[in-house]
Amino acid sequence: QNGVMSGLMQMLLLKVSAHITEQLGMAPGGEFREAFKEASKVPFCKFHLGDRPIPVTFKRAIAALSFWQKVKLAWGLCFLSDPISKDDVEKCKQKDLLEQMMAEMIGEFPDLHRTIVSERDIYLTYMLKQAAKQIELPRASESEPRKYIPSVVVGVVGMGHVPGIERNWNSDLKIQEIMSVPPPSASSKIFKFVLKATVFGLLGYGCYRIGHRTVQFVLSMPATQSYLQKLTELPQQ
Repeated sequence: QNGVMSGLMQMLLLKVSAHITEQLGMAPGGEFREAFKEASKVPFCKFHLGDRPIPVTFKRAIAALSFWQKVKLAWGLCFLSDPISKDDVEKCKQKDLLEQMMAEMIGEFPDLHRTIVSERDIYLTYMLKQAAKQIELPRASESEPRKYIPSVVVGVVGMGHVPGIERNWNSDLKIQEIMSVPPPSASSKIFKFVLKATVFGLLGYGCYRIGHRTVQFVLSMPATQSYLQKLTELPQQ
C-alpha cells in the first residue's frame, strides 16, 4: 500500500522491535501506552497523537538515502544481533551519552537522521505549540470581552527529541515542506522493477518445477503406465 521500499523498511524495523522486545522483555513505546492509560483517568483530558505519519517519514527517509546507503542500512537491520540490557537502556537516559549516540548516527547516516529525527523534532514542536495555545472561554454575548485560560499540556516524547524541541520552540515553524513526499528516484524505480521481476521469475520457475515433478510422478505410477500401455495397444487391436 505504501510502496515496496517503505514496506520492506517497516518489516525490518518490526524485526528490530522484536529483537528489543526479546532482549528486554518489554516492547518499545511503553511510555506512550502508559500516557494513554493515564490520560483516560483525567476528566476532560484530550489525548492526541502528535507525531508525523509513519508513511510520510519512511518515504522521505528512503528518498533521502542513496542506493548503497539503503543496502547498508538494510544489511545492518537484517543482521542485528547486539545484546541489549536494561542497564544499557538506563545509560541512554544520560544526556551526554545520548547525544554521543546521536552524533554517531549523524556521522554514518546524516540524511536519515535529518528525516527521522530533525524533521520530526520540528513536527513535534509544532504540534506541541498548537496544543499549548490558550483556550478561549465561552461568552454569554458578543459584547462580552474575550477571556482565555492557559492550556495544560503533558507531552510524552522520546528522549532523543527533547534537545531538538528545545531548540525549535521559539522559532516560527512551517511544516508544509516536511510533509511532502518526494517522487521516487531513478534507482528506486530500477530496484522496484528488478525486485518485481525477480519475485515473479522465481514464482514462475517454482511453478514450472512443481508442475514438472508432478507430471513425472504421475507418469511413474503403475496405474498410469498401465493405462498408457492400453492406449498404445488400441490401434493394433
